[in-house]
Parts: sequence; C-alpha cells; structure tokens
Amino acid sequence: MEEGARSCLLRFRHRLEQDIKPSYLMDHMISDGVINVDEEERIRTQPTRKDQAVALLELLLRKDNRAYISFYNALVKETYDDLANLLYDDLPQISANAHKSSSDGWTPHVQMVLSEGGVPQRPVVFVSRPELLNRVRERLYRLQKEPGWVTVFGMAGSGKSVLAAEAVRHQGIIEECFPGGVHWLSIGQLDKPDLLVKIQSLCFRLEQSLDSQSLHRPPNSLDEAKERLRFLMLRRYPRSLLILDDIWDSTVLKVFDIQCRILLTTRNRSLTDSVSGAKYEVEVASGLDENKGLEILALYTKTNPQGLPEEARSIVRECKGSPLVVSLIGALLKEKPNRWRYYLCQLQQKQFKRIRKSSSYDYDALDQAMAASIEVLPDEHQELYKDLTVLEKDIKIPAKVLSILWDLEPEEVEDILEEFVNKSLLFVDSHNKPYLYYLHDLQLDFLVEQNRTQDLHTKVVRQYQQHYRDDPPTSGDEECLYWIRFLTYHMARANLSQELYSLMFSLDWVSIKAQIMGPAHLINDYVEYGPILDKEVMRSQFQEFLSLNGHQLEQRPFPDVVQLALSQPPTSEVYRQALLQAQDRASKGKLYVDWLNKSSVESLSRLVIHPHQGSIYSACFSQDGAKIATCGASKTLKVFKSTSGEKLTEIQAHDDEVLCCAFSPDDRLLATCSSDRKVKVWNVERAMLLRVFAEEHEEQVNHCQFTNTRRQLLLATCSNDKFLNVKVCESLGALCLTYCYFYGCCIRLCFCVLLLCMQLFQVSSANEWKTINVSSMFTESDEEVLVKCSTWTADGKRIICAARNAVLVFDVETSDMLLEIRTSRLSMVQYCHACPTSNLLAIAFSNYAVELWDLEANKKMADCSGHLSWVQRVQFSPDGSQLLSCSDDQTVRVRLNKCVRDGMTGSVLFQSEEMSSRIRCTCMCRQPSVVALGQENGTVQVWSWQSGEGRVLKGHKEQVRCFSLLSHSPARLLSWSFDGTVKVWDVESGEKLQDIEAHRGAILSCHVSPDGCFFATTSADKTAKLWHCESWQCVHTLSGHQDCVRSCRFSWDSRRLATGDDNGEIRLWSVKEGALLKICSRDGKDGMDSLHGGWVTDLHFSSDNSLLVSTGGYIKWWDVEKGKALQTFYPTGSALKKIHVSCDFSTFVTIDNIGILYILQRVV
Repeated sequence: MEEGARSCLLRFRHRLEQDIKPSYLMDHMISDGVINVDEEERIRTQPTRKDQAVALLELLLRKDNRAYISFYNALVKETYDDLANLLYDDLPQISANAHKSSSDGWTPHVQMVLSEGGVPQRPVVFVSRPELLNRVRERLYRLQKEPGWVTVFGMAGSGKSVLAAEAVRHQGIIEECFPGGVHWLSIGQLDKPDLLVKIQSLCFRLEQSLDSQSLHRPPNSLDEAKERLRFLMLRRYPRSLLILDDIWDSTVLKVFDIQCRILLTTRNRSLTDSVSGAKYEVEVASGLDENKGLEILALYTKTNPQGLPEEARSIVRECKGSPLVVSLIGALLKEKPNRWRYYLCQLQQKQFKRIRKSSSYDYDALDQAMAASIEVLPDEHQELYKDLTVLEKDIKIPAKVLSILWDLEPEEVEDILEEFVNKSLLFVDSHNKPYLYYLHDLQLDFLVEQNRTQDLHTKVVRQYQQHYRDDPPTSGDEECLYWIRFLTYHMARANLSQELYSLMFSLDWVSIKAQIMGPAHLINDYVEYGPILDKEVMRSQFQEFLSLNGHQLEQRPFPDVVQLALSQPPTSEVYRQALLQAQDRASKGKLYVDWLNKSSVESLSRLVIHPHQGSIYSACFSQDGAKIATCGASKTLKVFKSTSGEKLTEIQAHDDEVLCCAFSPDDRLLATCSSDRKVKVWNVERAMLLRVFAEEHEEQVNHCQFTNTRRQLLLATCSNDKFLNVKVCESLGALCLTYCYFYGCCIRLCFCVLLLCMQLFQVSSANEWKTINVSSMFTESDEEVLVKCSTWTADGKRIICAARNAVLVFDVETSDMLLEIRTSRLSMVQYCHACPTSNLLAIAFSNYAVELWDLEANKKMADCSGHLSWVQRVQFSPDGSQLLSCSDDQTVRVRLNKCVRDGMTGSVLFQSEEMSSRIRCTCMCRQPSVVALGQENGTVQVWSWQSGEGRVLKGHKEQVRCFSLLSHSPARLLSWSFDGTVKVWDVESGEKLQDIEAHRGAILSCHVSPDGCFFATTSADKTAKLWHCESWQCVHTLSGHQDCVRSCRFSWDSRRLATGDDNGEIRLWSVKEGALLKICSRDGKDGMDSLHGGWVTDLHFSSDNSLLVSTGGYIKWWDVEKGKALQTFYPTGSALKKIHVSCDFSTFVTIDNIGILYILQRVV
C-alpha cells in the first residue's frame, strides 16, 4: 500500500474504529476480491463491533492499494460519506503491480499519446468520480495480456464518454497495458456509408503514423475496411486500445470484432453479446451525488460550493444528479447567474426544451437525448414504452403488472423489458425475485411531458378491472402489492371519481389493503384524495376508524376487520357496512358481537401508532407538527407522519436502548441518546448519520435537547455520569443528571439532579443562575428521590418538576412553590410537559393514565385513558393543538387538545365505609341473606343486610382471593387464599368445616362444578387440581401449564374443565379421567405479547358446552371441540378481570382497567 494511503488510515484510525460496522463493509470487499471468507470469519468472531473494526483496519494495513480503494468504495456505498471524505485525498491510482507507484496522467508523453489518438480533452468543467474511474481502469488492466471488450454503459447524459476518456488519461495504463497507443472513434447513429467513412479515416490516421510506404488506397467496402483495420491493429499496433464512443447497433460493433482491445461506451448493455472474446462491464450510475453536482455548478458559476444559493441543491436533487442536466444548467448560469430560480422552475415543470445549450455533447437539450433513445425501438415497443408514463417516481414494478397492462404473456413481457434495460431506457433491480423494473426520474418526466397521462391511467384501471373481475388480488406477492398500493393512485389520476368512491368507502377494500400494506397507506389515501371523494363526513369516519385501530391492524395474526368496525359509532358508514356483513356471516355460522353501549364512550385519541417492539421511551413532535419521532427498547429511531402514522424513516440508531430523541429547530436534524453512552445526530430527510459523540459521557445518556432557536444551535445532553454537556460548557459537579430543558432564545437551561433540586444555568456563560431545592416537600421519607423532569410554562415565569407521586410548580424568580399536584401512593409521575401556547399541563403516570391540568384554575381538566402500561412521556405539539404520549404498551397516541379538554367526565356513584384492611372480594347469599367480604389481611366478614349484624371468620394467613357458594348446600361458603389453602365455612354459625392445604403456591381461582360433585383450584405453582366435594380429597392434579394458572371453569354438564394461565394459554381437561383434551389455538398477537394479550382471567362455557368465552388483554370466543378461536374483541383498555354472560350466551358484560363498561351482544 502506498505510504500516503497507509498514513491516512493510521491518522483517522480512531474515527473509523468508532463508527464503522465491519459486517456491512466486508460484504463489498469480498465482492471486490480484496479479502477472503476466512479473513472475514476471523473478524466476525471478535466479541464487539469495535473489536471487529480494529481487526478490519489491522488487516487493511497489511493489504495493497486495491484494498484501500475497495474499503473507500464500501464506505461510499454504505453512506459513510463523512468517513469516505477523510480517505478521498489519499486514494492511490490503480496499477497492475501493487508495488509500483502511480503518477498522474498529465505528463507530456500521456498528452501526446492521447492527442495523436484523437481522445477528447477534459471538459472545461470537470469533477472526478474516483470509484467509477477505478472500476473502469481495473477492467482495462484485464486487457493487458489478452484482447477483449470493456463496456461502459448507462443512460443518456450519465457521463460515459468523459469517464472513458479519463480512464486512459493515466501513465500506468498506457505504459503497462497499451504501449501501442490509444485510438478514439466517435460512432453515434450511423448508416453503412457513414460508418465506412469513419473507418477509412481511422485507417488513414493509423497508416499516416507509419512510414510513407505503408499508405494504401482507402478500403471500398466494410468487409475490406474490417480486414484493413484488423491488420493494422494486430500487426502494426499490437497492445493498443481502440475506444468506440456511443455505439447504438450490434451490426456496427461486429465490424470491429477483429480480436483487439476495445473500450466502448453505449446505452445498450447487451451489444457485446454479438461479438467474441473476453467481456467486462462497468455500469455508470445515472446521477452524481449531491456534493459532486454542487461542485459542477460552483465551477461553472465560479462560486465557492458553500456560497451557492439553496436553489442549487434543489436543482441537483430534482434531476437526481444527472451530469448532463447539471452541466446544461451550469453553462446557462455561467452567462446569466441570476436565473437560479428560473431554471429550477423549468426543471420542476418539465420544460426540458428551455434547458438547452450548445456544447460538445451530441444533443443540446435533454429532451433530444431522451427521444433519441426511444426512437431506435420498434414502433410497437415505442407504444408499450409510452405506457410506462403511469409509473410513480422511484417505484419498482414487477413484469406481471405490465403483463396485465399490455395483455401479453409474462414471458413476452420479460423479453421486452430486457430490451428496454439493455438500451438504458429502464432499470432493473435484480436482487429481487421476481425482478423489479423502474425508470429514472428524468426518463419519467420526459414521458409525462410527451403523453396524455389521464388516458393512460384509465387504461391501467380498465385492464385491472378486466383481469380481476371476480376478486381483487390477495396473494401478497409483488404484483399484488403493486395493485393494492397504487390502484387508488391510478383511479385518481384517471379522474375516475365514482370508481374511487366505491373502492375507498368499501370495508372489504379497507380489510384487504390494511392486511397487505398496513393502515398508514389507507389513511394517506383518504388525506390525499379527499378533495376528489367529496364526502367529508364519510371520509372522516373511515379515516378515524383506521387511525384509532391502526395498532390492531398492524398485528399478526390479522384481526377481523368487521369485528373491529362493529365498535364504531352507530351513525358511522363503517359500522353500517360492518353490521350488514356481520349479519350475513352470522347466518352462515360465524360469530360476531356488537358493542351496545359504545355511544357512551368517546375516544380521545386522534391517532394510535404501534412503532416498536418493546417499550417506547421517547416520542416528540417536529417543530412544524408534521412528523413524530419515536425511540425505545428496540434500539431504533423511527419517524412518522403525524396525520396518518405512515412510517417515513427507520434507523437502527444505537447498540443499546435509545432513551431520548429530539428535533432541531429547523426539523432538519434529529438527536438521539442511548444506554450505549453515545449521542448521535442524524439528517432527517436522508436518514444519514452526521455526527457521533462517543466520549462526552461515561454512562448512559438520559436526555438530549436542542436549543429552541436557529440563531445558535446547541445540543444539551445529560447522563448518569453526573455531567451535563452543552458541547463547550464545563462539567457541572458530581450529581446524577436526568433531564435538561431550554427556555426562550437559549437564555436559560434547566436540569434535574438526584438530590431533589433543580439547577438553572445561563447558557451563554455556563454559569449557575439559580438552584431550587424541593427536598422539604418530601419529609415523609429520608430516601433520595429522583427528580424526573422539568418544564417551563409558556410565559417562562414558572418551572415545573416531577418527583415520586407529585408535580410541583415553582415561581422562577422567587423560588416559591405555587402549586402541588399529588397522586395516590400507588402511582408515580413519569413525565410532565407544559403547553407552549396555554396554561395547560400534561402529566404521565405509571398507572397508565395521562391527566390534563389547568395551572391557572388549579383544576384537573381531563383524564386521557387508552394506554395499557406505564406512560413514559407526553408532549404538546409546538402550536399546542395536539398531545403526544408514548408508553410501555408499545404504542404512541396522538390526541387533539380540544377533544381532550372537552372530553369524558365522571362521578362517584357510591363509596363504602373505609375498613382497616382493603376489601378484595365479595359474595352474596340469599339463604340466609348475607354478604361475605374477603379482606387483604386474610379475614372474612359476614354481614346480614337485614339485621345489620356481622361476624368475623378468621383462619386465612394471607389475602382472601375469592368465595364460592356450594350449590348443594347454600349455607356453606368456600373461600380460598394466597396462603394456598381452601376453607369451608358454615355461613350461619361461622364455624370452619374444612381446612384444605391445596397448593404450595397461592391459589388464584376456584370453581364448583354445576352438579356440585367437584370443585377445582388453580395456583401460582402452575398446576390445577380437582377435588371431591364429599370426601374433600384431591381427585386429579392437572399439570402442563408453563405459567401461573390464573382461572378455571367447569362446563355446564360438569364433564370438562377449562383452565387459563398467565401466558394466555387455555387448556381443556376431562373431569372424569383428568386427561388433557385440547390446547386452544396458540396463535398470538405478536412475538412480544402473550397468547391472549395478558393473563387469562375468566372463562365461561355456553349452555350447550360447544363454545367458550375467555377474558384477558382482550375477549376471545372459542370452538370447544376444535380448540379454535372464533372471534376476538379488542377493548380500549386491557386487564379485563371478569366477564358476565347471559344464560343464552348472547350477551356479555365486562369492564376494563381504565373503567370502560362493555355490553356486548351476539349479532344474529
């Protein structure tokens, strides 16, 4: 390896070891042949990513120049642009012998050889493309020992000719491979007479360089010209290179099939199929990267790239970096430098004819170059190519879709598409099976400018309707995905409003598209095509259904959409269609339930997203409110549209849990911090890592926050290592920092510490401004308590912090406490955030709730239910119109602030007298008329509601779990407890009749068989037991559950027993034999969830014993004989404890953990 390259690797070794992921880079380096599989395996066996990076760099330092170049190219391909830029200046030039150093091509000898051979000079404006250049030179070195062909191919205007000329502008190439010289011949679209003239001219040039006796008369035919050229190249100019520029036709290429060394440029990749000899290819990417494009514009306008206007970047992006377009516009701007916006508008409006400039290129406008490529196609294929106008930008399409559009056999379509690809009119993604095809943006723009798109889109829709007359595609393959995703797009572009209306307001279509594509695409359709649909009420009904049930529609197995839709308001079109379908299917034996009292419950959530597997630790709005970023235990960062929940970006951000994310003031950057001790800054639009801060903290980084002004962009981070970092700020003492928050124009920064105080700092000087001590508010305990977060009110006069179960509001100037909000001792405050536009404060709790308080009125405004686990964070949108919350239940919820404030209210209807110990269960007995109360301290109290007398039954050592009356003896009461015992009591006398040591663990449920012969117990010891009611002996021990057995129920004929455990599994047993009959379907909601969305808490058989209903995280109905789930009802909350079932098994009543009552009735 050259000394300069080696020195560069050593100089930037630390940066490379910190950031690269070797596994990604080594795939490219193996493909280039610079490392082998054994070397890769040795590196992969290193224990950590950093160790792998160290091993890879050690290996590189022992390799040659090719390894350095391959490593550089791998960095570029994996978007490590900042690291690649560090290595660029020391890139070695490829040489056939690695030990020889290469010099630049600009030597007098090289210039003379190229000039004599007619090789074009460098363009006046030239930028290097080192990766491509090295690939071409590497192929040319393969011609050193034998003749052959090197094909440089790509679409119009991609820079093939410039690249070919630059590849031979190199002393090592000429001296080692082509000492006989380099000869350039521009071909283009020629007929035979013109081609003959070209070859005559080349022969004359070659002979003129020899002695005068070698001159012959010009050849008179192509055959004679071919033989003359063969003689000259093999005998007089051995080991020379012939460059054929812009070849279009294979018949032209055959004339040069003379066993010499040839480099050709073409748009048609397949041209060399018609000739003999060794063949090598280099594909030229259709566009330059953004920095190269900006460099061209800067050279033309004689401006520093950093000084270019914003329109320059937009021009490069709009044309996807096309060298031709960038050069054409650059040449125009050279003469009229004030027309940046004008030429950008022309490009955006596809006015290609106005972007023209005379140059050395054969076509002085882009439309001419595009048209020339299409005109060489047969007439019938030109018509087919025109149909590609209907494609969306950057969308890849399978051949089967075009088979339907063109009404041709798939094999015939594949042959036509191969022709388009070979002529660089179409691109193919060969990594997919089947292959996927796509157009470059410029090709698509040209087609759109040339053709009437509405008629073509209509053709697409009609062909689809003809092919899928009976049922839409549901296979899930690439063809199906295309139709499901883009059928609405084609209908809208064809202005087929009636067809679009019928499709999008069909629950069948919603079900199909949601199952295949997910709900976000559907929501986008309603947002995008709303003006065409012209049914605002109905559109909002479908959109609301998808938004609120999106997290369910993303689960697998896929839920029954009709059942979900039955929970919609009775006035909704979604509900109307669902009820009709449910009634129709119920008549054929399908089970559906209707939520009768749903109108009494108003949903406050505007959108529910299920972005991650595992807890979500942070979610935040962008400054414009259009995007939501989330992160959590899955180690990923994701960005969604706030209107539809559509995922815009997903990044594997860190090697450990991502604890916080934050947008910059201009929304262009996202910062993340993690348990891996790193802080990273990302480009939001390109999902590209810009900066890693790996050494600022020694422990996990808890929070990050940008300044809230664009004037001076600072990033504050805080960590368990007791340091706050605002880049240039000094460390601030030995305290554990949990949260930091800017106020105003970067004037003050607040952070929280473990010792129950908040410290405020002046950002400009990093000096402490004020400390507010809140330890006096927690005198009930000597323990140190974490101050979890702080937030400024909109006016900046108050600061609010959260600690334990309290939220405290302080006056910033006086440090006086203005307000204290306390919760119950069982709930902890996780987070709070003040609305930036009002006096509202949102508080997140560990009891799954979010509360909204008015700080002026000192009054709670609303309870926001919906989450099923700890709420980790809440945040208002910058305009205060929306409230965002994220939770350990793996969901993010977006609520409209107005709906929350005007939302549900409630009042306590009845409250019993407070007792010394909590009441955990009750049981009513009619004969005698008493009520039994089971308490947490293990006592049972029996009260007569007629006389008011009561007695205390003592015997249990731990909490009484529940009661059951023995049906054959109404005066006997069965109680069971966490102490593992079952006791039988005489209700009238209070005498303990039986004391049974039933289980080693806590007893969780008990049920008496309808015939009164048996009772069953289940326990935390993972077993269930059957007991005889006369002998009180255990008849059977039922083993097999893998978790606590939480519930049990006998069938009405007392022949079966159903048991449910904490993993969501339900088992059916024979009472007589104690044998396992069936394990109910193990289909789960997803890989992270239990089989029932939680513990199985209750079970009930139908009167004919054919059906079973169970509760847990949701309600499920089962076929007893098959053990198969028939239906699932998803409540708003979770942790359903009990369900009450009518005698005819038609009505079901339950309540969830957030207090919502459900009255469900079977649809008939």
